Amino acid sequence: MANEKAVWVVAQLEEGKLLGVTFELLGKARELAEQAGTTADVVLIGEKDDGLSARCIARGADTVYTILGPEYKEYDVEVYTNALCALIKEYRPGTVMFCATIDGRDFAPRVAARLQTGLCADCTGLDIDAGGLVKWTRPAMGGNLYGTIVCNEHRPQMGSIRPKIFEPLPEDTSRQGAVKAFEVEHKVTPRVELLQKEALSTEGKLKIEDAEVIVAGGRGMGSVENFKALEDLAALFEKGAVAGSRAAVDEKWVDHASQVGQSGKTVKPDVYFAFGISGAMQHTSGMKDSGLIIAVNKDADAPIFQFSHIGVVGDARKIVPLLVEKLKDLKK
Repeated sequence: MANEKAVWVVAQLEEGKLLGVTFELLGKARELAEQAGTTADVVLIGEKDDGLSARCIARGADTVYTILGPEYKEYDVEVYTNALCALIKEYRPGTVMFCATIDGRDFAPRVAARLQTGLCADCTGLDIDAGGLVKWTRPAMGGNLYGTIVCNEHRPQMGSIRPKIFEPLPEDTSRQGAVKAFEVEHKVTPRVELLQKEALSTEGKLKIEDAEVIVAGGRGMGSVENFKALEDLAALFEKGAVAGSRAAVDEKWVDHASQVGQSGKTVKPDVYFAFGISGAMQHTSGMKDSGLIIAVNKDADAPIFQFSHIGVVGDARKIVPLLVEKLKDLKK
């Protein structure tokens, strides 16, 4: 049963639907599996399948291992950890990849600790050799450098990868794959009972990871009042959203959910405006792959200009209102 070089992706569901990051990781798993001469497989834990396995196979999975039942409808770290560890012990894969989401960051270290193996969190790059040894790359030292980590002694090798790092494969419904149902022999009873669940209000704002145009600001915006002008600019685009650097979040000009960078989110919008952002690696690691990067900064030597397609040396606080007015005129 064991395939000690197999590359697994732990799928993440939300309200019974697969999150896009699952397919992003699966695309990379497919690439790694082909390099190492092994399989790319998916672990699906949830209430029911509802065609989810078929979607994973169409996106590159060779085998989908399902752990299904009403007890898996809502994510519970103890229940999920018990189930996944049982599956891993049965099939002994070489590598297990998790989504670096809120749930994934909770789930992955629990599984790693239970299996007494290592975990490389928040990775931005992966490579594998012919023997199946994975090289996990992640930002370190506050985002000022990148480190490559390997797990030589213990298996499975485990890591979590942020959304928007890798590209998913196109859907191919003609692909063939296997679906294997797994029954957990020794189940655990949740110690916490979910009584009620309410969605966190986002006040109708678009998530930055879903935005096509991101208007981001940094310390150079100077004040919360100046930062609010970015909202006026973002509102001019159908799928525009406001984001910020870590400095802007620290100043409480924008909430952490809208932070871009190593300690925030990775985004790939069509257009990324960077106003008053110096361009430290901590920030650019989260936006460098955007389609078009437009930077405005008073410092002509700011690192952000090394990443921008269009750069303007000037005061962002003065330029943003002018840009808003100009775009409004063009829309008339």
